[in-house]
Order: sequence, then structure tokens, then C-alpha cells
Amino acid sequence: MPKREGVIDWEQARARLEELERATAARDSFTDEAALAQLDARARALARPAEHPVLPGSQREVLRFRAAGQTYALESRFILEVMRAPELTPLPGAPPLLRGLTLLRGEVLPVVELAPLFGRPASQAQGPVVVVGTTRPELGLRTDEVTEVAVLTGTELLPAPPSLEEEAGALVAGVSPDGTLVLEGEALLGDSRLVFELSEEGVA
Repeated sequence: MPKREGVIDWEQARARLEELERATAARDSFTDEAALAQLDARARALARPAEHPVLPGSQREVLRFRAAGQTYALESRFILEVMRAPELTPLPGAPPLLRGLTLLRGEVLPVVELAPLFGRPASQAQGPVVVVGTTRPELGLRTDEVTEVAVLTGTELLPAPPSLEEEAGALVAGVSPDGTLVLEGEALLGDSRLVFELSEEGVA
């Protein structure tokens, strides 16, 4: 029976994820250990939690990254780790924001594209995935590159530009002088558009 448009073929998705898990295990077993250790150390450094308490409205430690031509920043307390160019399993029929699924230590993680939230076309490029959450991985943000860990002062930030739609503006805590959109972590994780019900009934 042909699949209805907009309905995900979960049998195919599971098969792809199983292939991905086997391929990841095989790749890691043959990866140069020194190079892997160096990349892992850099990813941990970029995703490290703040070393000192950051007072609201004063300073905040953020991770900067680029996606689809825009630079974003997110407070490091919402970042659990950075995955190096993981393989993604796309889901036909899924919402445009859902770039695909990947595996994180055997658990399925939805990976999203931020650009459509801000009225920009999504990029098809592959790159690191920033894993965000509070106590557990909740979401992966696809990026073109992760650039640096920086400290921003609240007084440096400008209000979100009025050109942003109301819903997109709620995700932005402010804009740095260089045009970086500083994301509001709690709003990002609580946005219903980025909460997906990964079940056989479909993605919502």
C-alpha cells in the first residue's frame, strides 16, 4: 500500500538508524585515536559549562556558531556537547524544521534547522551538531561551524530587530554589535515547533 503524503515510513527510518549505528561503531573502531582524542577535547572545550556563576543581566558565557549564513550564540549552560558532523537520517514527511534523526550513545536525537524560524532558507550543508538540553539531551542544532566560546555582557546586547516575526523574536535574548543573534535557551527548548513526538503515528 502506498504511503500517505506527510506520513513517515517508520520501518524505513528504523532500518536507516540501525545502519547508522553499525556504521558509526565501525568508523569509530578504525578512526585514528590521536585525531579522535584531539577532536573530542576541542568539542568538550567548546561545550564546557560556565566555570563561574553568571548573574542574569550581567555576563553570560556563550557558544557561538554559524548556520545558513547567520551567526548565533547560546549560553553554555544549555549546551551538553558538540557532535562532529554526525550522520543524519532524514524523515520524508517530517516538518521542514526537523532536519533528521541521529544517534547519541544509542539514543535517538532529533536535529533541527534554525534558519526557517528566522525566515531564512535552510542550508543543506553538513556540520557539527550542538546538543542542547538541561539535564538530558533534548535537541540537536545543525550548524555550519562552531566558532568559539565567548563572554557577553548584557549591556552590549541590542534589542531583537523589529524585522523578526513575533514568534522568532521570542527566541532572541538580544543581538550583539556584530549581528550575532543571542538565543534564549529556555524559550528555544520550550518552543512547541521544536518539540517532536517521535512515534509511529508521525512527527508532530
